[in-house]
Order: sequence, then structure tokens, then C-alpha cells
Amino acid sequence: MSPDHVPEIVVSRIPLYLRALSEMKAAQREITSSQELGDRLGFSSAQIRKDLSQFGEFGKQGTGYNVSFLIEQLQRILKVDQVWDTALVGAGDLGHAVANYGGFLHRGFRIVMVFDNAPHKIGSQAGPFTIQDTAVMEEQIRRHGIKIAMLTTPAAAAQDLAARLVNAGIEAILCYAPTSISVPDHVRVEYIDPVLHLQNMTYYLSR
Repeated sequence: MSPDHVPEIVVSRIPLYLRALSEMKAAQREITSSQELGDRLGFSSAQIRKDLSQFGEFGKQGTGYNVSFLIEQLQRILKVDQVWDTALVGAGDLGHAVANYGGFLHRGFRIVMVFDNAPHKIGSQAGPFTIQDTAVMEEQIRRHGIKIAMLTTPAAAAQDLAARLVNAGIEAILCYAPTSISVPDHVRVEYIDPVLHLQNMTYYLSR
């Protein structure tokens, strides 16, 4: 099925299935079922089978799914059967934490450059990376053909930097800034704002 015809909510669940399967593989599991995946993730087995059927047939009735094979297929679907070079913009406390995080590479993403506009940060280190001036950001991103960026800047700077990233050829932005950014339709944006998730949870707490 064409990516344009797969509902976004289905696509959003595929990484959850991939993570659960990877945990199973690490525990040396060879076979699983939609029921087991559902129990792990809080979905019905019917929902999981329906989601996977959007992309093809990956298991056999009565025998379940081969864990390694299904991991390979989901990685292919999500296009993380390759490593995507990624630019990080913003070298504050959060940017340093992201630059130092070691969990991206084995899941298909590799930070390759870090940018900031603060003169005292340029030339210093953020994890293993030398911080570059945002003045050369577009040139560097174009030169290396990077398609993905992470924004870890203050909210006030996010929109301008997002526009510059799009101009440089970025097609996907993971935005940690606590704001919404406007980009062309062909650019995908995902947001990570812990406060929003905390506010969602407090709705359910007793007073």
C-alpha cells in the first residue's frame, strides 16, 4: 500500500511494535503472536493484525510471527533499515543531552553535526561533536545531503530556524522546542514537549 493511503495512527504504532519486537529478540525470543504483542503494548490482537495487514502478510495463522523477520520488515517499512544522518540545532542543556545520547544509532539515526548561534559555544564540544555556527548551517546541510534535523532551541528561535532548515533541504524535523512551527506540506514535523504530556496526565490525577 502507498504510504499516502496508510492512516497516520497506524504508522504511529509501527515503531511501538518494532521496539517490542527488538526487546523480544534481545531476550532470544524467536516466535511471537499478535496476542503477545497486544498484551505488551495494550492493544488488541485484532488491531495489531489489522495494522500489519496494511503493509502485507508477515505471519501464518497458528504459527505466529518470526521475530527477526518481522523486525526486518518493519525496519524496511519505516525506512530504518539504513542509517539516517541527522543535524542537531541548539546546543543548550537539552542539546548537549541529545548529542550525548547513545540510543539513536542502533535504531537508524546518526547525529553528524551540531549548530548554535551563541559565540561562546561555537567551537566547543557537545558530546563528540564540535559545535558549528548556525551561519554555516544551510551550507553544511546541503553539502552533506541531510534530510532530518532535531530542534532543541528556545521557542522564540524555532520558527526562523525551521524555515532555514527547510530551505537547506530538510524534510523531517523533530522539534523539542515548546511551540508549534509552520512548514510546507512536504515537511514532516514531530513534537516532543514533556510539559504537554505532564498536563495530559494531571487531568487524570485525583485532587
